[in-house]
Amino acid sequence: LSWIIIGGLAGWIASKIMRTDASMGALANIVVGIIGGLIGGFVMSLIGSTGVTGFNLWSFIVALIGSVILIGVVKAIRK
Repeated sequence: LSWIIIGGLAGWIASKIMRTDASMGALANIVVGIIGGLIGGFVMSLIGSTGVTGFNLWSFIVALIGSVILIGVVKAIRK
């Protein structure tokens, strides 16, 4: 349950950063946050850093970065 809350928070903040909050609902924010965590972890492993390592601030930041990347890709595809 805590990962869903963290995912939702990361997705919501990412949607605010990318200015897509009005078009996204709570469920979309949660999904974006969870997938963003996976993307962020993958990107961090590519650059030699650690990804999601547990329930901590670093994991939240990684999920947020991944969520912003995901929203950017979706926005680019929709154009």
